[in-house]
Amino acid sequence: MSSPATEVVRLLTVKGESLAVAESLTGGLVAAEITTVPGASKVFRGSVTAYATALKHELLAVDATLLEQRGAVDAQVAAQMAAGVRKALGADWGIATTGVAGPDPQDGQPVGTVFVAVDGPLAPGSGSAGGGKVEALRLNGDRAEIRMESVRSVLALLLKELAGEQTGNERAQDTERNGGF
Repeated sequence: MSSPATEVVRLLTVKGESLAVAESLTGGLVAAEITTVPGASKVFRGSVTAYATALKHELLAVDATLLEQRGAVDAQVAAQMAAGVRKALGADWGIATTGVAGPDPQDGQPVGTVFVAVDGPLAPGSGSAGGGKVEALRLNGDRAEIRMESVRSVLALLLKELAGEQTGNERAQDTERNGGF
């Protein structure tokens, strides 16, 4: 069985699409996981590790008022990070991680609170895949375990979106072959 990163690179290569990554609590681990895959350079545009809250606004265009009111550990922040890195690095897909790995709570959020997000192209006519998706996670474990599970989770979310988009396209082709039924 191939790793999630290998499958992400394979699917993006087949589609001729690209990926950009925005990271906070994972500190570059998502980008490192993707770039371990041979051939990743065909699809991986780059990453922004915006660990400091101000950089989320300055580099990824996350709304400053949102950051001020809710802090960096928030579903909307994750969604805006994914959209922001996608735009900033000119990629078809953007993914993001933000959360609290510990040892202390942050922005009023307990350790293990994580948000992962994906932002991608809207699939024409199908309504499936693409756009923005966010998952809220409550993870257990120590700092290293929370960070690694965040990497696995954001890649799984992207795979789900990529597979959903592919399934939609396959359905459309099937419908054409069967006379529209």
